[in-house]
Amino acid sequence: MAEGHKALIFSQFMEVLKLLRIKLDEHHIRYAYLDGSTNNRQEQVDTFQTEPGIPFFLISLKAGGVGLNLTAADYVIHLDPWWNPAVEMQASDRAHRIGQDKPVFVYKYIMRDSVEEKILLLQERKRALVNQLIATETSFFKALTREDVQTLFS
Repeated sequence: MAEGHKALIFSQFMEVLKLLRIKLDEHHIRYAYLDGSTNNRQEQVDTFQTEPGIPFFLISLKAGGVGLNLTAADYVIHLDPWWNPAVEMQASDRAHRIGQDKPVFVYKYIMRDSVEEKILLLQERKRALVNQLIATETSFFKALTREDVQTLFS
């Protein structure tokens, strides 16, 4: 914020966004906000996109992860991981749209020895499996281990 950057801040938990709003309000920091109950969705998007005095856009991962063009942001912060890495990637892609003229930095907050760390490991396994499928489509089934098959059908 001090350097004039704008950030999208995603969480899957409404309570986390609520706590963040309280802190931002305490420090008189302006922000845009979007969750599933937001009525003025486009107004929030337009405010964040056009007003330099709004450095943060707090967004529910499910409500704002798709269909938005948020190129004013050059930082994306994920406060908590989702099981499916594609959901997070789609959310991050809100800043990676046509019209983006700055590098975009994506951060994930993960506490060591926590459930978040285990979710991150699960995401990496899923991503590796998808990459293997894409990279070796013709020999995919030959490369599957028993554990891979169990993961696919569990």
